[in-house]
Amino acid sequence: MANFKINEIFYSVQGESSTMGIPTSFIRFTGCNLRCSYCDTEYAYHDGVDNTLEEIIEEISSHKAEYVCLTGGEPLMQKDLVVLIKKLISLRKQISIETGGALTIKNVTKKEWKRVKVILDIKTPSSLMANKNDYSNFNYLRPWDEIKFVCGSKEDFDFAIDIVKRFKLNSKVHILFSVVYGKLSNQKLAEWVLNAKMKNTRLQVQLHKIIWPDAEKGV
Repeated sequence: MANFKINEIFYSVQGESSTMGIPTSFIRFTGCNLRCSYCDTEYAYHDGVDNTLEEIIEEISSHKAEYVCLTGGEPLMQKDLVVLIKKLISLRKQISIETGGALTIKNVTKKEWKRVKVILDIKTPSSLMANKNDYSNFNYLRPWDEIKFVCGSKEDFDFAIDIVKRFKLNSKVHILFSVVYGKLSNQKLAEWVLNAKMKNTRLQVQLHKIIWPDAEKGV
């Protein structure tokens, strides 16, 4: 029987990526293999309860949302994740997987899984986790996947641009740039993105932090 460690399941609007603003069911898993300096979900490191596949499906079915976001923590740490993905595909859900970039995405980027999108978060220097990036993941990206860089400084942005150029990422997928909340302004990052004049790039704001600035969970 498939089991999962769940921190929370909730219904909200997607706050990030190219599907920002779309009503979405979120499944936040417990556990993470990274400890980013700017993490805003530290409560998901350890807190959680065991859920069966059936319990998860029952909960998200009540939301009646087409989109489901698998997040964390780190979803790829769940040993039965593929079982859940296959079930969600059978239910004709549109699925996004938010992963930290240190674990292989090979098993969740099957070309026939058109309903599954990976959001690959490549860690920048200010995260203190950039040495954990698994760049072999770029080999498994499909055209509809996305790469995210969270930037807290110009150093972070320059690091991101170097990675994009070195691996020609913007000719493979869309690139998202987001600020470290409270450390860098969206205006400044927007200026850098515009000046870079790079195709397939997008400034991303954390919509949920604008709508519910004081909420830590359930948004």
